[in-house]
Amino acid sequence: MRADFEAAIKNVLDSGIYASGPAVQQFEKEFATFCGCTQAIGVGNGTEALWFALLACGVGPGDEVITVPSTFMATAEAITYCGATPVFVDVDERTYTMNPDAIESAVTERTKAIVPVHLFGQCADMDPILEIGRDLDLTVIEDAAQAHGAEYKGRRAGSMGAAGCFSFYPGKNLGALGEAGAVVTNDEKFADIIRVLRDHGQVRKYHHTMIGWNGRMDAIQAALLSVKLRHLEHGNELRRTHARRYSDGFGGSEVKTPLTADYSKHVFHIYAIRVPERDEVMRQLEAKGISTGVHYPVPVHLQEAYAHLGHGTGSFPVAEQIARDFVSLPMYPELSGEQVDYVIESVQAVAGAGVAA
Repeated sequence: MRADFEAAIKNVLDSGIYASGPAVQQFEKEFATFCGCTQAIGVGNGTEALWFALLACGVGPGDEVITVPSTFMATAEAITYCGATPVFVDVDERTYTMNPDAIESAVTERTKAIVPVHLFGQCADMDPILEIGRDLDLTVIEDAAQAHGAEYKGRRAGSMGAAGCFSFYPGKNLGALGEAGAVVTNDEKFADIIRVLRDHGQVRKYHHTMIGWNGRMDAIQAALLSVKLRHLEHGNELRRTHARRYSDGFGGSEVKTPLTADYSKHVFHIYAIRVPERDEVMRQLEAKGISTGVHYPVPVHLQEAYAHLGHGTGSFPVAEQIARDFVSLPMYPELSGEQVDYVIESVQAVAGAGVAA
């Protein structure tokens, strides 16, 4: 895509508008359409997307927001920076997303919102979550930072709750060449609040109706994202192809492969298997020239930064178990079939031999 990137950057340089402006507006229009929403608001990163969305729905000091501990730290940080408290519920054993059955027991008179996380590229089970939100008058904000193009019963990630929040960190399915994020919504008033928040609370230049933040999207990042958006559907299909090859290759072994739920169109931002003796498996795969990762080794409720919430080991047993078991295998569109097969053979050799190979 280098030639297209260079042309896109030249267009921004020629325009002389580097923060917000036409390139950002163009990408916002394209990304809203992609997500099946009427509005998209480009911001500086995915954390700001979550923070602004929570602020826009009125989350503030003293409130509680229900989310999951199996996520990146940003989900909880955004809640905290609103002055609210993250309240965790455990995840489902097979999908690794929010367990809807655990939500109602976590609701108190201070609960203001629910933030399900579409982990690894698969949507949470949204219908029961949305129903709870409607019944209890709680706003549902989707953390779709890993789910660009994922679907739930034919609906795109980000289009189901009051808003959906995306990160365009470079490693994402749709990644910028730097930092960027976006909020999508079908509520024009909600979108207008976020547009004011991201620009220092300005309704027009030097006229501030609220205390905002500098959360504008860079024009160059928007232009590059417009280029990459044209390739996203094809890239996601390649990821699904690789995932099927992995899962078929691990069939019948002790490797536990990720489940694609019946309701889901998974986009496999991460392909995470579960194996015994995870750290030793990773060490031996590294020796075979295969890089791996762990998403995420410490659930948020056990992070030192949230020790004040008082959660200990055993508080959310599913989240804690999968954190001990997960190994993320190479997953990106440009993988070859031969590379995927080599990973499968190597994992089988290591895990199948009780990691004694």
